[in-house]
Amino acid sequence: MLKDAIDLSAVRRVLVIKLRHHGDVLLSSPVLSVLKTHAPHAEIDALVYHDTRDMLSGHPALSQLFTIDRQWKKLGLRGQLAAEWRLLAGLKARHYDLVIQLTEHKRGAWLARMLRPRWAVAPGGNFGKFFARSFSHRYPVIGGNRRHTVEIHLDALRRLGIYPAADGRRLQLVAGEAAQQSVRQKLAAQGVNGSYLLIHPTSRWLFKTWPAARMAALIKQLRAQGETVVLSAAPDPAELAMLADITGRLSQPVASLAGQLSLKELAALIDGARAFIGMDSVPMHIAAAMQTPCVALFGPSGDIEWGPWQVPHRLLRTELPCRPCGKDGCGGGKRSECLELITEAQVLAAFNSLMAEVGA
Repeated sequence: MLKDAIDLSAVRRVLVIKLRHHGDVLLSSPVLSVLKTHAPHAEIDALVYHDTRDMLSGHPALSQLFTIDRQWKKLGLRGQLAAEWRLLAGLKARHYDLVIQLTEHKRGAWLARMLRPRWAVAPGGNFGKFFARSFSHRYPVIGGNRRHTVEIHLDALRRLGIYPAADGRRLQLVAGEAAQQSVRQKLAAQGVNGSYLLIHPTSRWLFKTWPAARMAALIKQLRAQGETVVLSAAPDPAELAMLADITGRLSQPVASLAGQLSLKELAALIDGARAFIGMDSVPMHIAAAMQTPCVALFGPSGDIEWGPWQVPHRLLRTELPCRPCGKDGCGGGKRSECLELITEAQVLAAFNSLMAEVGA
């Protein structure tokens, strides 16, 4: 029995803080679900960056979602301070009993002190005395590509005496009916009315992407075996340029919603797909949340730490002694040889094997 386990019956309101990128925020969604399962009486709030809010908005366990807009700094000192004060006032009005900080961000330490919850938990590590003394509990972080990020997040709950059930740890993302309807209309406008395979070839970090020539060759082979392929990408100019490079290598046009989707619409598009093929990126995690079978290509990032979570999948990687290095390409050159060595034949075989497994 954990000697300093918290008394869940005394927890009325909880604040979960995850100030990181989109994928990191989505991978924290099981924390909300497990908390609600163990403390159904509690109100669970979250604090995230404004641009990542759609990763948690609509979550069935969520009561209120607070956000920090990274654009506040453009408001000038007075405007930024006013925005920060409004946020703090809103958080203080909630009178939290428990604060769960899921990163080493110093803001979480400040909030734990200013909100004065009965309990507060944060990652272990040498982040300074101020950080360490801001929390009643610290949980160890097992890095080095040895433990999935979801489990690391859930370790914050284990440290408090809350143990998640094996079947209660799935990612949750709510696309919403408006996004579903919008995607159906956009697909129909491109002549896609039935089953389709979604390929998202890009990432905000291009060193995580497969060469355009290989992706184009794969699309040709998939279409040759009867697959309807739909492409997606973020509206970032570099990602759209990569899409143009891929489609320019194809002899026939392919349906594409690249640059046309909100995050909720992307989730709806992935949700409706027969399967998903993509890189280690946010859309891959969305596929896991929507329970869409996926084929994921991994280069320099850690597949144990970031791989598809609790969804039928195939994960492709090249076994080199230097990976996962976490670097922006070999020698910092923005190209990852471990990723480029994966062949079209390997990806096609993985896809066909996955479809046979799920009976799709």
